[in-house]
Amino acid sequence: MKIIQQLDTTTIRQTVTFSASPEQVYEVIIDSKKHESLSGEKASISTEIGGAFTAWGEHISGFNLVLQPGRRIVQAWRAHDWWADHYSIVTIDLCKVDGGTELRFSQVGVPPHRFDGHSRGWIETYWRPMQDLFEKGSIGDQTRAASAAARQRIDQGNL
Repeated sequence: MKIIQQLDTTTIRQTVTFSASPEQVYEVIIDSKKHESLSGEKASISTEIGGAFTAWGEHISGFNLVLQPGRRIVQAWRAHDWWADHYSIVTIDLCKVDGGTELRFSQVGVPPHRFDGHSRGWIETYWRPMQDLFEKGSIGDQTRAASAAARQRIDQGNL
């Protein structure tokens, strides 16, 4: 008899609009160097379906499930301190709207004790830096400070 334990997980959903084309938003997320510019942390992102990625140094890892340039990214995604072999599914849908792109984000399968930290993390270390980048041409000091504070929380285990 095989016993399967079901893990309790949560889902994060967020929507944000950027002053950029869907293709530009896609590139910032999937291009390693552009991704690194958001946080200043090392990123290595395959642009192939099935390819692996890491971000925030080695803190985040996973692999690509669906890549539709300018339209959709689906990844199996995990933080290094999650349950062994546990992945969430991140879906990013990009839709052209007047003046830019609406990004619809969901992350299914987040460990409940990480919901608040990851919800805040997506906003502070992805969406705000991207908004700065697209609206001002560079990431502002306040946004950089929020990313640095997020990194400190990660390093101290205060997630």
